[in-house]
Amino acid sequence: MRSNRFVYMMIVSVMLVGLLAGCSAGGNESKENVKTSLKVMHYDERSFYQQYGMLFSTLYPNIEIEVVSTQSVPYEEGKDMQKAIQEFIAQEKPDVLMLSTDEYSRMSSEGKLYNLESFIKKDKYDLEGFAPGVIEYIKQQSDGILYGLVPEFYSQAIYYNKDLFAKHGVTLPEDRMSWEKLLQLAARFPTTGSKDDRVYGLKVGYQSDLYQLGMMIGSSQGLTYIKPSSMQLMINSDSWKTAFETANTALKSGSLYVEDPNQMNGGSSSYEDYLLRDPFIGGKVAMVMEGSYLMNQIKEAKNVLKDKGKGVQNWDLVTVPVNPQTPDESTYMSLNQIFAIDANTANADAAWKFVSYINGDDYARVTSKLQNGSFPTRTKYLDNGDGLHMEAFYSLKPAQNNMYKDFDKIPQQFYMKFDGLTQQEFQSVKDGKTTISEALDRLQTKGQQMLTEESEKEAKAKATAGEASPSPSSSPAAEQTEAGASAAAASDK
Repeated sequence: MRSNRFVYMMIVSVMLVGLLAGCSAGGNESKENVKTSLKVMHYDERSFYQQYGMLFSTLYPNIEIEVVSTQSVPYEEGKDMQKAIQEFIAQEKPDVLMLSTDEYSRMSSEGKLYNLESFIKKDKYDLEGFAPGVIEYIKQQSDGILYGLVPEFYSQAIYYNKDLFAKHGVTLPEDRMSWEKLLQLAARFPTTGSKDDRVYGLKVGYQSDLYQLGMMIGSSQGLTYIKPSSMQLMINSDSWKTAFETANTALKSGSLYVEDPNQMNGGSSSYEDYLLRDPFIGGKVAMVMEGSYLMNQIKEAKNVLKDKGKGVQNWDLVTVPVNPQTPDESTYMSLNQIFAIDANTANADAAWKFVSYINGDDYARVTSKLQNGSFPTRTKYLDNGDGLHMEAFYSLKPAQNNMYKDFDKIPQQFYMKFDGLTQQEFQSVKDGKTTISEALDRLQTKGQQMLTEESEKEAKAKATAGEASPSPSSSPAAEQTEAGASAAAASDK
């Protein structure tokens, strides 16, 4: 049912853009009639056409798009995915590239992306309508030069139930609260009563155990527990100890709602029951940290339950908690689908038409009503019909989440083993058998040993694989490198 509505909305959107195209294309007929082909790199062909291709092809029928899907580069344990993607690009030669932040940063530093500044200047392309900090963030990844644009972002906010705050005499939440202040606010709600009858102050995530909550708090403050360049663990720093102490205090207070995994699926006899099972919609939690999907669920619940007096009625939004040292930034805003143009493309003009359109005002206006979990980076068309504080989703500037920086360089087996170790240590904290500081010190010692062992195993596996493959010194590229080194040595003499 939901998917049919999505398809219907897409068709309507295509028709609207078709009408716009008919109105705006006049006067450029001879130029627009030139046939051009364009290769676009995307993770999935079907998703591409649903999200971008149908609309663009209607507006630019003479640009024929071929999607090259990165699904043909499957993940494998121990495989160098960075190298695999680069080989895929070299083989397929796409004109337009959809890149992660790390891929964008790396390719821009290697001179493999097209500088968009000339197109932007020539077309007087508006960069002012993007959410605060978006353009600056992209430029930060590429030494101050703009090589790509991002049409959408994912973000979270704190939803809060105004009626519950008024009922219990608790001060309403504010934008840019610290984690400490948010958790203290949640603790002001009563903790008496059974799980089914009582009210909880806050829900964060689906399984808010000590490790996960501590990680959430620490990552929002720019912390990381591994230094990939030196394979060094840093989990027992004073900053991490403070983050986990904060999390432990909150969990002990009884103010946090923790999802029961046995009730997450099933147990609903009707659609009404399904909607009310969400603790925020059902009035069981005063605040919840979530993305845009919950907003759609709340609206759906209002329609379904409007005559029954059930479901949250009076609610609003504030920003997610921030690091007090950088109160205008958030690691919960994700810009991970950057569209850029290959530096060696022969179809730069057509590629720019595509990149500029899906990042432009018309595309944002037409697609802003689609409920796919993301928001357009051009925020002018975000729906605010209910008078909600929608700025909570985008008023904070995006910031790098150091937890995931270069994480692909860490052996995957380490993560699996370390996760088991953390569960063991933090269960001891929960049982009162050890302190946060002691648990983190043990994690540091044992975890570092695990990391070193897995790194050495991976290095040996790669060395063995290298021995089985042709010697790099026999390749033309290696010969050129050796010749260059000899020439350099001769010039030094």
